Amino acid sequence: MAKLGRPHPWPSCNCQLKGYKEDSLADSRLRNLKVVEKTRIEEVYIQMERACVPRLRLSRAMVLLQMMFAILVIFLAGASLHRFYSIGIFLHMDDGDDVCRQFHAARVGYADFDMRALSNRVDEVLTQLAALQEKLETTVQRIDKDKALRVQNMSSAEFRRFLDEEVIQPLYSAHVGLRLIRLPRVDGGASSKQPLPVEDPLINYFTVEETRKYLTAKENRPGKLSIHGSNRTYNTIGHACVLMKKELEEYMNYDIGSYCKDDWLLGQQLMVGGCDPLPRRRCLARASRLYQSPYAINESLWRLPDDRNVRWSSYHCRNFACLSSKNPKRGFSKCTGCFELDKEKLKWVANTSLRADFLIPEVLAVKAGEIRIGVDVSVGTGTFAARMREWNVTIVSTALNVGAPFAETIALRGLIPLYTTINQRLPFFDNTMDLIHTAVFLDGWIDLQLLDFVLFDWDRVLRPGGLLWIDKFFCNKKDLEDYMYMFLQFRYRKHKWVISPKSKDEVYLSALLEKPPRSL
Repeated sequence: MAKLGRPHPWPSCNCQLKGYKEDSLADSRLRNLKVVEKTRIEEVYIQMERACVPRLRLSRAMVLLQMMFAILVIFLAGASLHRFYSIGIFLHMDDGDDVCRQFHAARVGYADFDMRALSNRVDEVLTQLAALQEKLETTVQRIDKDKALRVQNMSSAEFRRFLDEEVIQPLYSAHVGLRLIRLPRVDGGASSKQPLPVEDPLINYFTVEETRKYLTAKENRPGKLSIHGSNRTYNTIGHACVLMKKELEEYMNYDIGSYCKDDWLLGQQLMVGGCDPLPRRRCLARASRLYQSPYAINESLWRLPDDRNVRWSSYHCRNFACLSSKNPKRGFSKCTGCFELDKEKLKWVANTSLRADFLIPEVLAVKAGEIRIGVDVSVGTGTFAARMREWNVTIVSTALNVGAPFAETIALRGLIPLYTTINQRLPFFDNTMDLIHTAVFLDGWIDLQLLDFVLFDWDRVLRPGGLLWIDKFFCNKKDLEDYMYMFLQFRYRKHKWVISPKSKDEVYLSALLEKPPRSL
């Protein structure tokens, strides 16, 4: 039994145990708090990393691009020096005369190496690099001046798009331009028996690879001759293509085997500008998305085609009804009533008050049974060919789509369109056509020398005894004698010759002329 006044041991022990429990709870809370804070800090770091990884400072990106550009320029310069070294120029500096003769050898047309074209190609590459450098420097200066742009962030997708469109594509074009430069190799000096290297025509003038492939001579299989007896084939282009280089290279820039761009109008502009013939292309021509089967031949001759069979995107009108002569915004001025077939039906078969109008039965009666095939060099929708078909005469109609779908309309009527320009000679052999007809084509605009070349080509195609039908050629009265001489110089026999007034200052000339035999 404990004495009175002696402290009991249990209360003291309970107090110590209670204090121990409170300390442990505090430590536990502190540890939990540290864990929570650590977790929060880690989450903040993770969020910061996620936010920083896809974003770059625009100013830093531009500085990085400039550094990359400088390295690339050094690389390209080294590559260019390597190419000159590889052809032996630096190894043959002692033979200076031979090197000069090699590079400045007498040229045969375009067949030899073209030093000027090489210089132009190098200048183009340097211009591309200079333009890219200026673009990057301008962008950096703009960023330095504009505080808002300096702090602006660019996402990785935006930065990638900027690199692809503004940097990679121009550099790729410059790189390809350097790689496509062809240099002749120096194989021996003046005493060498090897012939001087010969380059394909215009090979160093164009930069688009597809154009260069088209122009490169195509060698036959080893030991084989072509059906024409040659060992290689040169594809042809019009000489004015060199003056329309930008347009031609845009026309030839496509994905091989894919669909062509809807750029027939660009092709026609090239043809009219003298880039005729155009190069062939290895892409698929587009047709109307809603194309329908054409009408049967017994109704297609005198019925307007279905609107859905024409691609209207490059015309003012979007259907055939819009092409009426009553519409002042139809988009063309020549042959204003050509798409009104009810009126067209009356041409060449119905008498008119104009003496210059000849009728088909009268013309065919001049050479009864002898007119079988011919060419219509006119502006129209094939009505002359349709009428002649009723007389069992086959006519090929020349056509260009000048403001309206003339070529498509001729074909959809069941006739033959010849898509050609006045720049090119007719693709027919000598002395083969029975008839050449022309209307609304050779007017007073034509130069006399150009008309001379055209008429001589027609004379080449027309067979002996064939007919040249000049249908209402019109010009100014004061120029009539000059044009009359051009037609009469061939000494054709006159079956018909009519001059009638068109207006106060202009006159019509219609004639039916027969080519003499000239059998030599």
